[in-house]
Amino acid sequence: MNAIVGTGLSGLVGTRIQELLREYYTFEDLSLKTHVDITNVEQVQKRVGESLASTILHMAAITDVDACEDDKILGEEGAAWRVNVEGTRNIIDAARKTGKKVIYISTDFVFDGTKEFYIETDTPNPLNWYGYTKYMGESIVTDSGVEFVIFRLAYPYRAEFSEKMDFVRRIIEKLTHKEKIFSLTDHIFTPTFIDDFAIAIDEVIRQNAEGIFHAVGSESLTPDEATKRIMDVFQLTGDVEKTTREVFFHDRAFRPCRLALKNDKIARLGVKMLGFAEGLSEMKKQLTFQEKKT
Repeated sequence: MNAIVGTGLSGLVGTRIQELLREYYTFEDLSLKTHVDITNVEQVQKRVGESLASTILHMAAITDVDACEDDKILGEEGAAWRVNVEGTRNIIDAARKTGKKVIYISTDFVFDGTKEFYIETDTPNPLNWYGYTKYMGESIVTDSGVEFVIFRLAYPYRAEFSEKMDFVRRIIEKLTHKEKIFSLTDHIFTPTFIDDFAIAIDEVIRQNAEGIFHAVGSESLTPDEATKRIMDVFQLTGDVEKTTREVFFHDRAFRPCRLALKNDKIARLGVKMLGFAEGLSEMKKQLTFQEKKT
């Protein structure tokens, strides 16, 4: 069985990846739980050097956009830089020394949101600190000389995960508890159904693919449209108030306007990334199945 040594395996994305791929891969965890701090170069090199895995899956990152922006004042001394940039540098250095392939997880926030849509070869221009640190991580990977894949994800969601909410389950929870929802009408995003991303990881390994891939859904829409889809699929009603980025994020990190990413490149590997409504329907099926089991 193939082995993957990974960071971020205990998170929203990482736990689901393991659930779906454990039949085909064993996973070795690089985390504080296994006494590895990715900002510590010696610890990273020791553990990666000991691993027999041929692939490093690097998902660990500080992803809270507003927390990263608050951290910006600290620059290279801040946690966002140390984890997202220096941590990535340590992973790449270890990969270079051991000849391992790196799969690096990035974000749609590397783009400025000024284009109608983005493909993998478009030049990033991040507008907030989170996006900038992730782009710096991308640059370390692409300039390293190691064999690599970079996946750009956007607003990943899944059916269940008790440790962290995603935007879909947060909306469902608010609607269920009759809480008011503020729904953006001037932001475009392209959410990633995590189950599809697991397939994408498997395929790039099996096909020995390299390069940058947009692992996002096949539909770009506004948060307001997404909320309506969620309400339709899960048959929910609630108090939804339309708003704008300027109002909703007035005291928070800047969010780009239009982050419509194309996924044609990953589709050419035979990976079907579901549209948002399709992803929600699959999510509902999984939840219904779990309810019947219990």
